Amino acid sequence: MTRTIVGVDIAKNVVQVHWVDPETGEIVNRPVKRAALLEYFANGRPCLIGMESCSGSQH
Repeated sequence: MTRTIVGVDIAKNVVQVHWVDPETGEIVNRPVKRAALLEYFANGRPCLIGMESCSGSQH
């Protein structure tokens, strides 16, 4: 099974989730509210998640 690599850009209220669709090659970029992020990934296919945040995200 090939797992999709998903990038997550952490922000204060809305997180950007992006990946390349393996079937169509389309670049997908979706905003997901922070409160819904866990549910978003729990209901999806298995994937490898890489997170990115700026230096101010720890405040």
